[in-house]
Amino acid sequence: MSEKKTPAIRFEGFMDEWEQHEFGDIAKFINGRAYAQNELLPTGKYKVLRVGNFYTNESWYYSNLELVDKYYAKYGDLLYTWSATFGPHIWHGEKVIYHYHIWKVDVSNRLDKYFAMQLLEQDKHDILSGYNGSTMAHITKYGMEKKRVTIPPNIEEQKQLGIFLGKLDNLIALHQHKLTKLQLLKKSMLTKMFPKDGARVPEIRFQGFHGDWSYCKIFDLAPLQRGFDLPTAKMKPGKYPVIMSNGIGGYHSEYKVHGPGVITGRSGTIGKLHYTDNNYWPHNTTLWVTDFKGNFPKFIYYLYSWLDLSKFEAGSGVPTLNRNDVHDTKVYIPVIYEEQQKIADYFDGLENIIVLHQKKLSKLQKIKQAMLSKLFV
Repeated sequence: MSEKKTPAIRFEGFMDEWEQHEFGDIAKFINGRAYAQNELLPTGKYKVLRVGNFYTNESWYYSNLELVDKYYAKYGDLLYTWSATFGPHIWHGEKVIYHYHIWKVDVSNRLDKYFAMQLLEQDKHDILSGYNGSTMAHITKYGMEKKRVTIPPNIEEQKQLGIFLGKLDNLIALHQHKLTKLQLLKKSMLTKMFPKDGARVPEIRFQGFHGDWSYCKIFDLAPLQRGFDLPTAKMKPGKYPVIMSNGIGGYHSEYKVHGPGVITGRSGTIGKLHYTDNNYWPHNTTLWVTDFKGNFPKFIYYLYSWLDLSKFEAGSGVPTLNRNDVHDTKVYIPVIYEEQQKIADYFDGLENIIVLHQKKLSKLQKIKQAMLSKLFV
């Protein structure tokens, strides 16, 4: 056997030193079934669980195949996605056939399933900590089985750790759910509070405002200007933040344009919007608006959000925003300044709540990671 250790924080009543094992000695990693495309059906008896179904892909393939038991995942099974996006999951759905890019983890009687879930989460963090992003993280079944892990020999201690960290996971999932709902609400309200194609007024409107909105080109409303070249040597001593296509990168400049401003990426990162009330310096990777033609500046920011500038991407190499196409786009806007302000205030309120939930979620995720580092060896 190998070296024994103990974690920094421990539940009361447990004193045994933790033991090292090869993962393959305490758990069996079972490959899913590989499929030919013609075996993946639009309908059928069993859903085929693929990696994407755990994350963003809500579409399903089906199969009528009757297979040996090891190829099915049932409610409560511990699964591990190892291709592209990787990590452990407890399956909470119906009986499915899981794809080749997923392992089913069958734990031995020396390993609690929910503790194993957290052990694999900690291992995932360790992998990502040493991953520089230049290549895809590579995980193999052999490598996972040969990996040495340190666990408490007392199964009751494992269970308490799994329950405690599982409750923290549930809290994180709750805040993630709330955040997702708020982001979807904002997206929905943008479509309802700006006129759809052919309409002269929005579906939802504040009381007290009547009449058609004004029809105009973006160029006549809030034209985008190109940012400026700025040598790196001059991007540190000044007091004005330099805004680049991907946001404020920590650089500063002695030069400025007057806020407020709406800024978006011109090349590289397309469609990401920034708003500032302060003076700033727009980098040449951006396009920016400071001439609002008498319109409420924050309303213009949300108008551009509704417009979705990512649709105007051009070029086959580095993504570039086609400014001419943006400028030629015609939109309806409220002619009354106060209506513009009310719309902006509403979305400001939504964004403030979204940011609050993002901060809570980030804090909980940091607490979880700190607990993993303290409660595990």
